[in-house]
Amino acid sequence: MNEHRVVKVSKYLSKHLRHQPERIGLTLDENGWVAVDALIRAAGEHGFRFTREELDHVVATNDKKRFAIRDDGPRQSALIRASQGHSVDVDLALPPAEPPAYLFHGTHPRAMTAIRAEGLRPMNRHDVHLSPDRETATRVGARRGRPVILSVDSGAMHRAGHVFRVSANGVWLTAHVPVAFLRFPNGSGEGMTGG
Repeated sequence: MNEHRVVKVSKYLSKHLRHQPERIGLTLDENGWVAVDALIRAAGEHGFRFTREELDHVVATNDKKRFAIRDDGPRQSALIRASQGHSVDVDLALPPAEPPAYLFHGTHPRAMTAIRAEGLRPMNRHDVHLSPDRETATRVGARRGRPVILSVDSGAMHRAGHVFRVSANGVWLTAHVPVAFLRFPNGSGEGMTGG
């Protein structure tokens, strides 16, 4: 499977497992799962054909582990879901977890005015997405050009009662990051509560 095809299938899956399942007649369950057979059939009926082998390859080789497959045995159809990033209403049923002392967020310079005023908000997603290291945050932020990397005092947030969860692909999720827990890239520590 060539890289162009991998990217095309991955983008198709993201669109329909995170944002618009109804567009191809899919209904995700409350936790975001849908039968693999139903997904392949619906995609084909809407002009985008791919095989189970192609799907398995995309899931297995995706560097960000965007998708998860659950196969409960021969009597059950295998299920697939996006690991996080949904704009449709799902509950990933991830348990609360204690985050590392610091997490990171990559963003675009145009977002900085709003972030300095409101902190990090989930925008059209369910949660704010945070990376476990600067390198990952840089890759995430670079999707829209040269990124700005923010440090999050996630340890202090956790101690203050903010809930964190971690997705299957290692992305940390929280409802909101108030300005007080952010360190901006000017090195001033503006807003940071400690550390």
